[in-house]
Amino acid sequence: MENPIVSVLMGSDSDLSIMREAVELLNEFGVPHEVLILSAHRSPEETTKFAKNALERGIKIIIAAAGGAAHLAGVIASLFPLPVIGVPIKTSTLNGIDSLYSIVQMPPGIPVATVGINGAKNAGILAVEILAVQNKDLQNKLRDYKKKLNDDVLAKTKKLQKIGYKKYLENLKLNH
Repeated sequence: MENPIVSVLMGSDSDLSIMREAVELLNEFGVPHEVLILSAHRSPEETTKFAKNALERGIKIIIAAAGGAAHLAGVIASLFPLPVIGVPIKTSTLNGIDSLYSIVQMPPGIPVATVGINGAKNAGILAVEILAVQNKDLQNKLRDYKKKLNDDVLAKTKKLQKIGYKKYLENLKLNH
């Protein structure tokens, strides 16, 4: 995308299936972004170069996802002076708790805003909310987005009340 202002990073291409939710959310809100695979461990020089040059390229927020020893967000945050949002990826060994702890337990002075395990969509929303602080168009889009969430919940409760919980559960099973 031309002139990205958000970078979506992941430590491995296996993270893309999760991170697509952040990318789709940014697309929905019309936020220019880029998607890259960089590793704090396997490509440290390129990762460092990226983080040191991101601000000059116009990047305002970085969303960084990694699993296991999830150091990508922390390394980026140590080199990039603007917000970094960490997305811990669920792992097969510890179900993402290792990733969560690696990202959320940053030392004082190097914060990483951290969403839940596999929380790429929330990372995208948080990025839009940060950008919306000074962007009325994004503020309006966020209001509309959250109103739709509200309306969807109210529609579900209305349907539940109308057809009852047993039929509602049957419908859920059919749709999944």
